[in-house]
Amino acid sequence: MTDLNRRHLFAGAAAVGAAAVTGLRPIATNAAVPQAGAQAPGFYRYKVGSFECTSINDGARSFPMPDKFVVNIPKEEALAAADAAYMPKGMVTVPFNPQLINTGSKLVLIDTGNGVANLEPSKGAVGRTLQNLQAAGVDPKSIDIVLLSHLHPDHTNGIRLADGSLAFPNAEIMVPVKDWEFWTSEDNAGKAQSSEMMKNYFANVKKTFAGLESKVTKYEWGKEVAPGITSIATPGHTPGHTSFAVASGDKKVLIQSDVTNIPEFFLRNPDWHVAFDTDGALAQETRHKFYDMAAAEKATVVGFHFTFPSVGHVEKDGAKYRLIPSAWNPTI
Repeated sequence: MTDLNRRHLFAGAAAVGAAAVTGLRPIATNAAVPQAGAQAPGFYRYKVGSFECTSINDGARSFPMPDKFVVNIPKEEALAAADAAYMPKGMVTVPFNPQLINTGSKLVLIDTGNGVANLEPSKGAVGRTLQNLQAAGVDPKSIDIVLLSHLHPDHTNGIRLADGSLAFPNAEIMVPVKDWEFWTSEDNAGKAQSSEMMKNYFANVKKTFAGLESKVTKYEWGKEVAPGITSIATPGHTPGHTSFAVASGDKKVLIQSDVTNIPEFFLRNPDWHVAFDTDGALAQETRHKFYDMAAAEKATVVGFHFTFPSVGHVEKDGAKYRLIPSAWNPTI
């Protein structure tokens, strides 16, 4: 039996170093080629029946944890959860993952990410959807439908390029009717002036969709909004927040959008309320309903804020849940 302990490991490292110095063995001390200095493209394909689906990584943002990132617990508990997930000390990391669904008749992009306007200011951390679509061999002009789960900036801002033109010029833009009514209401915008975050959300919707009214189709819950894609009511995060069931043949996945923000916090602790929720109590109720359903069905679940490639299963764990990420499949 091999006994690996710290003394053996350091002794082995010292021996290797000595061999390199004395020339006992020809060990390369310099790389043969320059380091790449850049990440690989972020896209991952998976099948749902005859549909070919692609998880498109828009990046991930790490930022100092605000005092009320989780609004209904002490910050120390949230920091402990971040430490347990090995996030950078004192920070929280949030990934972003739009989904591309090729039904055979329609090419549907579910959510658009943070937008290329955020690519340079974030030093490439977010706003990567277009470059990853290109790496996946997808021309933005070929996308038929941009299907939005809700109207928060990290889901909508990818609609436009940095110069304000449309990133997906031939796409019909579909939005949940309840979210559209809420975020385009001047009355609601007026009531939100006391909250800087909500004030910015309303302003962003106005800016993003200015002049696009003729391209926008408003959809209801419980309807087939594109071939094989059915909208599911999951309110709370926003009034019209929507998830989707993608079904082909006898196969189905649930695209949960933002039923939970990062699962290390809000799937593991479904009664925690993230600062971004419009109605925290309703979002909590929605999480339990959605994850109870997903666990009972043993459904594949795709999360916008899950770690890339963002595909997994949800299991009940007492009054909580745990996410079991799906293994990377080298074939489609």
